[in-house]
Amino acid sequence: MKKLLVLGAAVALTACDDSAPSDEAVAAPPEPTSDDLMLVRGYRSTDDQCQLTGETSFTVNFLDDAADLVSCPSGSEAAQSLVAAYNARQLAETGGYTVYTVPRR
Repeated sequence: MKKLLVLGAAVALTACDDSAPSDEAVAAPPEPTSDDLMLVRGYRSTDDQCQLTGETSFTVNFLDDAADLVSCPSGSEAAQSLVAAYNARQLAETGGYTVYTVPRR
């Protein structure tokens, strides 16, 4: 019983660690959980979580000659910054990603 209490206390203390996350490791974006999206490459840079998105049966009706189709992990800071900086407009959500249209400059 004593070991169980010590283990429980250690787990609770670990959960309370409020140190800032390290800048050294950048979390990889999640893989889409469906075949709806074809992620091509990072949109703003090679390691951008928001990805230029190719044509699939899901995205074909969203494609536009005057805009890029971009998918970001839903609710991510990358998605928020894409909307703020590029006037991106949300089109759909699928597989943990939100799909945006971004006007070409």
